[in-house]
Amino acid sequence: MSPQFASGRLIVCPTPIGNLEDITLRVLAALREADVVACEDTRRTRVLLERYGVSAKLISYHEHNEPERAAELVRRMHHGETVALVSDAGMPLVSDPGFVLVRACVAAGLAVEVLPGPSAALAALVASALPVERWRFDGFLPRRRADLERAFSASETLVAFESPRRLVASLAVLAELDPERRVAVCRELTKLHEQVIRGTAAELAERFADAPARGEVVLVVGPAPPGAGGPDLREALAAVRRLIGAGAKPRVASSVVAGLTGSGANALYRALMEEPEDESGTA
Repeated sequence: MSPQFASGRLIVCPTPIGNLEDITLRVLAALREADVVACEDTRRTRVLLERYGVSAKLISYHEHNEPERAAELVRRMHHGETVALVSDAGMPLVSDPGFVLVRACVAAGLAVEVLPGPSAALAALVASALPVERWRFDGFLPRRRADLERAFSASETLVAFESPRRLVASLAVLAELDPERRVAVCRELTKLHEQVIRGTAAELAERFADAPARGEVVLVVGPAPPGAGGPDLREALAAVRRLIGAGAKPRVASSVVAGLTGSGANALYRALMEEPEDESGTA
């Protein structure tokens, strides 16, 4: 069937991030209407549907079968079916599967309807009491030290998911870079043991070092002060490389540039050491 005559459509349905009562009436209606519900984990989605007496045909759609399943679902929609897309929690596509399917639907000329609903990132941002005029979502925080420092150099409020096992290490890095930076650790949002802990990077690094967090964590970090990173860090690294090219030792070059730019000497040196080597063998 030609795309312009296709009557099927995709409905993107956000689901509760913890409290099952946070589902919307429109999402429930869409799940009842759908010919098939594509879900990250059929067992988890079935619990939600049974709670509200929704009977639906479920099909798995996760990161390991996205391309094949997306093609199958597009064919279904070309034959007039309505497909509802859900993830385990929150808005599909936001650090969850779904992008491949949405892009395939748009390319095929199929209608895509996105319903509003729960979002851990937005809930944490508002609860953090940090600036909301300009903010960025980074998904899960990077593991490499240099990448983590770049993330913390954002000039806008940063919202990111973090593993409870890695939270202490990430807070320690931020406390080393900027101990007075305002931070909020939001855990188990909308659940029975929801907790939002606000304070400086140094305070929270010390607190969670003694009592590691449990459950799902969203970290919200206030904006970095001017000159704390971003393009300035890249420019500082370029200056360090020029000094090394002129014969300076890496640590000396990092210290000199740090003194001129206000960047951290240790941060510059670590970023330099973690860069891939160029053709000349110099980082």
